Amino acid sequence: MSPPKSTNPASRRAGLVFIAITVCLDVVAQSITFPILPRLCEQLTHGDRPAAARWVGVLEAAWALAQFIAAPALGMLSDRFGRRPVIILSVLGVAIEFVLAALAPTVEWLMAARVLCGLTCGAQAAAMAYVADVVPPDDRTKNFGWLNAAAWTGVILGPALGGVLGAVDLRAPFWAAAAFAGLNAVYGWLVLPESLPERDRPPWRWAKANPWGALGLLASRPGLLAMAGVMLLLWLALHAMNSVLVLYTAYRYGWTPLAFGVFATAFALVNIGVQTRVAGWVAERLRERRTVLIGLMSQTVAYLAVSLAPLGWIYWIANLPLALGNIAGPALQTIMTDKVGPEEQGRLQGAIGAISCIAGLVGPIAFTQLFAWTIAPGRGGAWSGLPILLGGGLTLVAVAVVAAFARDVVRTTKPG
Repeated sequence: MSPPKSTNPASRRAGLVFIAITVCLDVVAQSITFPILPRLCEQLTHGDRPAAARWVGVLEAAWALAQFIAAPALGMLSDRFGRRPVIILSVLGVAIEFVLAALAPTVEWLMAARVLCGLTCGAQAAAMAYVADVVPPDDRTKNFGWLNAAAWTGVILGPALGGVLGAVDLRAPFWAAAAFAGLNAVYGWLVLPESLPERDRPPWRWAKANPWGALGLLASRPGLLAMAGVMLLLWLALHAMNSVLVLYTAYRYGWTPLAFGVFATAFALVNIGVQTRVAGWVAERLRERRTVLIGLMSQTVAYLAVSLAPLGWIYWIANLPLALGNIAGPALQTIMTDKVGPEEQGRLQGAIGAISCIAGLVGPIAFTQLFAWTIAPGRGGAWSGLPILLGGGLTLVAVAVVAAFARDVVRTTKPG
């Protein structure tokens, strides 16, 4: 069956819907294991809790390392052979990973499944490149905002699905996710049009199909490396909060898992609203550079307020500027995609994915160790906010970099 044509507006819209579903599914793939992975590891290690705890860390590090290696290659494959086949095959790979995890008789088998998941979850690189292909630069911030909203939807669905189905059977969440991924691949085969014309596809180059080759692209365009540095600072700041968040709120405010779950769901819903309603609207009126600056300054204020909040209800309020600050991400993506041609969008997104993985490998280890130091005997409770305060320092540095190097994209249409 031939793929749908991307020149049809209705077909293009259906393709963008599929891309949003794929991004959501990728986040579900990452987060569905949160409630059940420790318990499954404990089951597979025959009740050895210390061994299970060590395996959880190894599994997540293996996943991040696999994605670090795969994301640039998948991005370049999408430049060479088109976005459609790479995205669909990646979704199928996620489905196979879930089946392997559901059948895993040993923790080593489970690790192989997680590595496969890391290798295939790089579909986000091709997905972001797809949006850059079909959407003009002045509309990209709005569309990247919708993709971020899809990711936040996955943040809600993944742990919830894992928790509910895991209560029935520890393997059930994997089977459900495999079914969703398989159906999504079939849906994509039917509706997803190709977005990259044959004439815009560069030859395959092995030397560039790796993290270092992909990162080399960032140094080849004026200002692109600086914006990639901003991306790295943003993700490190995010890990400064997220990697300690459960422990921090339990230690400082005495939150139960239920209290934290309510907060996380509410925060995700607010973020969905910001990404779908605010990000594109602000960028259309203030342009991308100002949008990024406003977002980063809001995040800096939020990290400072969250790190100093003495009470739980103040912590809730302190997170509101952080939700607003997330308008920076889509606008920053737009600035970066405007610096490369259609034949390099996949490679760019692969490089961005590699940077995200670097932050994922470094951030959780560094900030959890710092948090452990802050709560050691002899230190007051206020010290526990130090990792989050450091995250605010990182976003403040990002403000300075954006002010010095960022430029608005070239408009192709007038804002309405």
